[in-house]
Amino acid sequence: MIERPFWLNRIQQTWKQASIVWLSGVRRIGKTTLAQHLQDAKLLNCDLPSTHTLLRDPEAFYRSVAEPIVVFDEIHQLPDPSRVLKIGADEFPKLKILATGSSTLAATQKFRDSLTGRKRTVHLTPVLLVELARFGVNDVRHRLLRGGLPPALLAESRDASLYSEWMDSYYARDVQELFRVEKRSGFLLLLEALLRQNAGLLDVTHLANLCRLSRPTISNYLDVLEVTHVIHLLRPYHGGGRQELVRQQKVYGFDTGFVVHAKGWGELRAEDCGLLWENLVLEHLLAQPGAPTVRYWRDKQKHEVDFVIPREREAADAIECKWNPDRFDPGNLLAFRAIYPRGRNLVVGPHVRENHTRDIAGLPVTFSNLSEPPLSV
Repeated sequence: MIERPFWLNRIQQTWKQASIVWLSGVRRIGKTTLAQHLQDAKLLNCDLPSTHTLLRDPEAFYRSVAEPIVVFDEIHQLPDPSRVLKIGADEFPKLKILATGSSTLAATQKFRDSLTGRKRTVHLTPVLLVELARFGVNDVRHRLLRGGLPPALLAESRDASLYSEWMDSYYARDVQELFRVEKRSGFLLLLEALLRQNAGLLDVTHLANLCRLSRPTISNYLDVLEVTHVIHLLRPYHGGGRQELVRQQKVYGFDTGFVVHAKGWGELRAEDCGLLWENLVLEHLLAQPGAPTVRYWRDKQKHEVDFVIPREREAADAIECKWNPDRFDPGNLLAFRAIYPRGRNLVVGPHVRENHTRDIAGLPVTFSNLSEPPLSV
């Protein structure tokens, strides 16, 4: 098993804030493997009937635990998971608890208590760029093509059936079982359409016509896809100006391998890499402690900044993702800074050897990769 110190450290640091850490992430992303690397932990597989029997009396179970850490893997399989977690947090405050699941906490009716104040969330993303060396990968194109699920990344060759089988399992275990979505074909057709639209603007009317679903159904399915971390929807950053987009969201697929699969690409061209590189930067931002708010910006003249991170007092960091930073055009950044002058300007590229700042058209612009600050937000 490959150890992932970035995430182990995230979990340990999060336990300093609350006794319960909710580790969420899509199926086969490595939640169980990560939990197995925790030292001195008692790991329970909540899929097993024996675990259900053991937890009929949660208080007696906790009293019997000798380890300082308890892991409830796939805890949503329990009849009343929030009760188990609440008793652990309230009656055994010195115990560290890790609970894993594919969706956000309280995504189903089983969670009768939101555990406010008792838990913090760590969202496990696909393998980050800073982790690739541990997986024996030296070429970022390999990561873009295969995606960041460990089974796909480590396979000897790219296997298209892995992505199709994952889709079937995702629908059966995470969608139908938890949310009772009945229209399988329409739901999966919507997911494939969204993956093909990766990094594009969301058009609900177009999707409704394409998938032959009503707008309310599309909205409901989008909620499910977002809650289960399969898509990321970015809201526009705006100050109410007439020339800015203020409502239309931008959609990203959760993993580059599935975007490639949905688009039917067998190999990657430079322009394909540029598009998928945005996904890796977004995943890096979402993996940071504190889960920073990520937005995008666009005006009606089609000036666009890939990612915007709001700061205090109307300051905002602007992040541009460039596969080839040497071709960076400051036009979009200048249009943004004409309205929002305060904040950092960052251009992020995979081939930037070391961070450096240059004056471009009167703006200080920092060129960075994903392996060192200042992109640790």
